[in-house]
Amino acid sequence: LYYPTQKPEALLDRIIKASSKEGDLVMDCFVGSGTTAAVAEKLGRKWIACDLGRFAIHTTRKRLIGVQRELQKNGKNFRAFEILNLGKYERQFFMNELPSPTGEGHGVRSSKEEIYVNLILEAYKAKRIDGHAMLHGIKAGRFVHVGPLDVPVTQSRLEDIFEECRQKLYTQVDVLGFEFEMGLTPQFIQELREKGVSVTLKYIPKEVFDKRAVDKGQVRFYDVAYLNAAVKKKAKTITVELTDFVTHYTQDDIESIQQTMRAGSKVVIEDGQIFKIEKDKNGIINRTLLTEKWQDWIDYWAIDFNYEDKKEIIKMLNPANPANSVNSVNSVNSDPGNYLFENEWQSFRTKKNPSLEFISAPHEYKQTGKYKVMVKVVDILGIDTSKIIDVKI
Repeated sequence: LYYPTQKPEALLDRIIKASSKEGDLVMDCFVGSGTTAAVAEKLGRKWIACDLGRFAIHTTRKRLIGVQRELQKNGKNFRAFEILNLGKYERQFFMNELPSPTGEGHGVRSSKEEIYVNLILEAYKAKRIDGHAMLHGIKAGRFVHVGPLDVPVTQSRLEDIFEECRQKLYTQVDVLGFEFEMGLTPQFIQELREKGVSVTLKYIPKEVFDKRAVDKGQVRFYDVAYLNAAVKKKAKTITVELTDFVTHYTQDDIESIQQTMRAGSKVVIEDGQIFKIEKDKNGIINRTLLTEKWQDWIDYWAIDFNYEDKKEIIKMLNPANPANSVNSVNSVNSDPGNYLFENEWQSFRTKKNPSLEFISAPHEYKQTGKYKVMVKVVDILGIDTSKIIDVKI
């Protein structure tokens, strides 16, 4: 894949063959572009691959799907794999590890939430404000709401934020959240704007928990994107077409960049588009649009034709019967209320083949009934956007 620190597959092949046998488990905690996992899969090993970088996981996912296709083409067996995002549990761990203020009960929880809100505002470079029910800070004339740590920002919460802004005659607010309720639409945000309040939704990145990244100004809060997809149905068979992808990403201030740039170029994001800004020796600045159409933003998209049929179940040690490992005897099942996304069809870009399919292969349901189809897009920044479509067969 031509990454500078990537190791040759031949080297990993020798290492894995020398240190394990078929069926053994191979683990790489810094998976990068996925070389270890790809070679382990080809050699019939089980594997676990981890990385903090979302783009490393995304690159590895595409690479492993490529390995699956290669094995299938050659008539060899291949196995499915799961991508597990521990973000929510990582955030809960962070909350639990915060220094406990003196006192007990609700007061302690509230104090921890204050620490959390202040940390997010610091990373967002916003100033803390008091005396508001739903607003926590202000930045460049826009008020800021910090969403909860462990649950999505809901439409109901947005309506409460809008109502406070309306009563106080505020016209601009940024809503920061780790997750947003499935089904929030740009139409709803537009309705709030038409009623007098410009609401911008932004993802809180996990880098906010890295003090070094915060201190260096490396934390980026990306705007929430939206996708549209259409389902065509014939009897028990459907196809899904990706029809639109809307972004309003921003990165840096264009004017300040132009003033500080030396002769050369820089790539920036402005209002959902990527521009290349070039400045020649005479100080003349040229802007070239790199994302001419919405399709240019898509790097990967996938479909689960029967979402919500695979519940996420977490096995945890039973406090009443502790042991060194989790098994059927000493474990309890926890149901967090989430579902697993299963890639039943996907299309993605590679360096060798940068083209994408925007209409899925046909999928036939075995039984009539109501189904939820989830469409997931990973854009060229490595950010996930999903949408659920109800289908009746």
